[in-house]
Amino acid sequence: MPNIAAACLTAKRSPNMVRAVHAPNHPGQRPASFTPDSRQAWVRLLLALLIGSIGGVGMWAVVVVIPVVQAEFAATRGAVSLAFTLMMFGFGLGGVIAGKITDKFGIVPAMGISIAFLGVANTLAGLSTQLWQFVAAYFLIGLGTSATFAPLMAEASHWFERYRGLAVTIVASGNYVAGTMWPPLISTGMEKIGWRTTHIGIAVVCVVLMSILVLVLRVQMGVDKVRNHANAPPPRVDLRLSTNTLTALLSIASISCCVAMAMPQVHIVAYCGDLGYGVARGAEMLSLMMACGIVSRIGSGYLADKIGGIPTLLIGALAQGFALVFYLFFDSLTSLYLISAMFGLFQGGIVPSYAIIVREAMPASEAATRVGIVIFASVFGMSFGGWVSGIIFDATGSYAAAFANGVAWNALNIGIVVTLLIRSRMNSVKAGPGFAT
Repeated sequence: MPNIAAACLTAKRSPNMVRAVHAPNHPGQRPASFTPDSRQAWVRLLLALLIGSIGGVGMWAVVVVIPVVQAEFAATRGAVSLAFTLMMFGFGLGGVIAGKITDKFGIVPAMGISIAFLGVANTLAGLSTQLWQFVAAYFLIGLGTSATFAPLMAEASHWFERYRGLAVTIVASGNYVAGTMWPPLISTGMEKIGWRTTHIGIAVVCVVLMSILVLVLRVQMGVDKVRNHANAPPPRVDLRLSTNTLTALLSIASISCCVAMAMPQVHIVAYCGDLGYGVARGAEMLSLMMACGIVSRIGSGYLADKIGGIPTLLIGALAQGFALVFYLFFDSLTSLYLISAMFGLFQGGIVPSYAIIVREAMPASEAATRVGIVIFASVFGMSFGGWVSGIIFDATGSYAAAFANGVAWNALNIGIVVTLLIRSRMNSVKAGPGFAT
């Protein structure tokens, strides 16, 4: 009773004290906790998409400039393709590093490092006077680009629960938005001001626009710490595999699918040049491919929320193999436009499906790191696929064998995914109805 009386007396003496306790969001107070799937989550998602769309430029700039750089340095197609290979290696390695930074410190510090790398590396690419300098600069560009993909996907998976698959694929679509808008701009830049000045301009655009967007994202995230992963929803799918074993299987699958994916994405511009259609037509096909890939990625996210990540991955892998076969038999200008559009529609959702599977089958506390490892494997597949396609071209004088090589690797990916799907169905039955949702 005395304590209650004292509390009442204090309240009478300091009436503002009671109001301060209940007044929401006063200056200096911690804001309300973040709610998944809220309007704020969608605002964050939009910012992440814009960041990825700008930061992904390096992955497509190198594809457009390959023929021009090859001519300037009097190099082989395979030697110039090494720039793409090392860029993708840096992209994959950086994804693991940036994933660990994101898990520990949050996405904003990781993005700050990314912006610095993109500014410096693109400038160095524009100033390069020898091929090895150009190739080394693109390794640094890959490191800078890495934070805009796997870590952003993992971070977005914590902002959503009901629409997690859709959110992950929307963020991943930033990579394809970049592939849609940048190739024509870079092609025009090469014609007007040269490929060197174009790279320096890219550095300026990345530093300025990405810095603004990351600052806005920081404001949106407020003072909230990294989400408490212990309270995150548990895994939905039981494959009866250790996280290391599943990571290894997903990594092998992603390598094989991306070796197949690399052939059209990396060499379509050079392929059109060899056929006499011109580099500009190839850049348009690449842009069309990426635009259709955006539709595919978002659609696959919606599908994954309905049927799960593994079935969605299998559908994408089967469709990608189907599209690759068409490249073996048709090479007219019209058919290449149509096949490129079909390829984009079929393969766009494959890589994000791996991130969705990680979140469905592994603990949330490991999300950014595990996604980073699997994406590292996928970009190794892309880099190896881009390089080996150039080597096959140098050896045979055409891309026919390179397309056939892609079909074979795609078959390996399908085999692994079918195995995972069978295990998921079997263990779902063992665990009881409704376990795997």
